[in-house]
Amino acid sequence: MRSVCVYLGSRNGHDPQWQQLAQAIGGSIGQRGWRLVYGGGRAGLMGICADAALDAGGEVIGVIPQQLVDREVAHSGLTELIKVPDMHTRKARMAALSDAFVTLPGGIGTLEEFFETWTWQYLGLHDKPNALLNHAGFFDPLLTFLDNAVEAGFLTASTRARLVTATEPEQLLDALWP
Repeated sequence: MRSVCVYLGSRNGHDPQWQQLAQAIGGSIGQRGWRLVYGGGRAGLMGICADAALDAGGEVIGVIPQQLVDREVAHSGLTELIKVPDMHTRKARMAALSDAFVTLPGGIGTLEEFFETWTWQYLGLHDKPNALLNHAGFFDPLLTFLDNAVEAGFLTASTRARLVTATEPEQLLDALWP
């Protein structure tokens, strides 16, 4: 069974399209018979994605630091909820459980997770696909920044080319393992 780690916001965002996007990716992962690995929260896009994967018959593994469990933000209805001592352990455990990484809209935590797994890929610590779901141009400014980094000589074109991008969930999931 393939396992896809999804990084996404713990908030809903202002536009309902982000909630629909989280629901679509979670549902598609579940329908494909893949396992969703994510941060274990019940709030925001995270909870919507997990619920959609579960509703589609998929397995969902959440990995959450005890501090967040204590704040009552853990999702209690998952296939498995793994409680860890801290954020560093959380990210390492999520990466170990996953065959690919997909990033949806979110804030600084979402971006930090995305960049860490992409950096790990660059350093040869794993060879798993890393992807941005650039729905409605959400990540356009980031992609422009990355292209500028290539042009300025701070990022190689081959590293930039390894980043998978698509605008729709099905298209993105299809592109992970062409």
